[in-house]
Amino acid sequence: MTSELWPNTLVSTGWLTENLSNPNVRILDGSTHLLPKPDFSLYDVVPAIEEYKNAHIPQAQFLDIERELSTPHPRLHFMLPSSDLFAKTMSRCGVSDDSMVVTYSTTNHWWATRLWWTLRVFGHKNVAVLDGGFQKWQAENRPVESGEAKPTNAGSYTARDPNFSLVADKDSILRHLEGNSVCLINALRREQHEGQGGVHYGRRGRITKSINLPALEHVNEDNTFKSIDELKTIFSDVLPQKEIITYCGGGIAATSVALALDMLGHKNVKVYDASLTEWAEDETLPMDV
Repeated sequence: MTSELWPNTLVSTGWLTENLSNPNVRILDGSTHLLPKPDFSLYDVVPAIEEYKNAHIPQAQFLDIERELSTPHPRLHFMLPSSDLFAKTMSRCGVSDDSMVVTYSTTNHWWATRLWWTLRVFGHKNVAVLDGGFQKWQAENRPVESGEAKPTNAGSYTARDPNFSLVADKDSILRHLEGNSVCLINALRREQHEGQGGVHYGRRGRITKSINLPALEHVNEDNTFKSIDELKTIFSDVLPQKEIITYCGGGIAATSVALALDMLGHKNVKVYDASLTEWAEDETLPMDV
């Protein structure tokens, strides 16, 4: 398939249906559940493998994002993997350097955008998110399979160094806060941003000087992303900013904001990988309520 036929950022359910038999297309399901702990301080991570076994897009491979695409950490759930782990996981899923990868989720759309962002960090540009996810796919009665993943030929994926220009950390945010040189966007729900409810990661509220553009508000009821014009309205105040850092609880919903901004042509967007799981735990770091 020529590069001109490869969509940018999003693919439609119709496009994927037409390309299910394309040998160069690989489909990845990264669906995950986050179950809040009783005190709402954090959550338990449960891969949505049972949903995958019940029904999935034909030829899709399931990924356990925490175990297969994250660096083990005693407190932080979803830190970027090493180059070797990333390449090993991609190869296991049949992905090679030149594969066209489509990501989707049966749960919130941001698990698909997390996969999209992770592939981008490791230099894989031929990746797009299925617009509407599995919810839209099923609603349209498109083909599904059940059971374990079908065996696939292992891919040949080359380990590459991550592109850290797409990643923010605690120290970089502190430097920017001192100079007011960056726009900070919180992708969590409004009640979490305002410290009024939901998981609080140790302290309620938001990183000082950040604004709230919830990832949930960037998609329609059918789970498709809002139109370019609608997204331009949502992001109108931040698009002129030279640099943007997005965050959430653990670097997942923040990738939905990064994808929306990519659709709008903003090329200087970083995701704070550790997000509030790290920031809220450290009482020396500034937060507002």
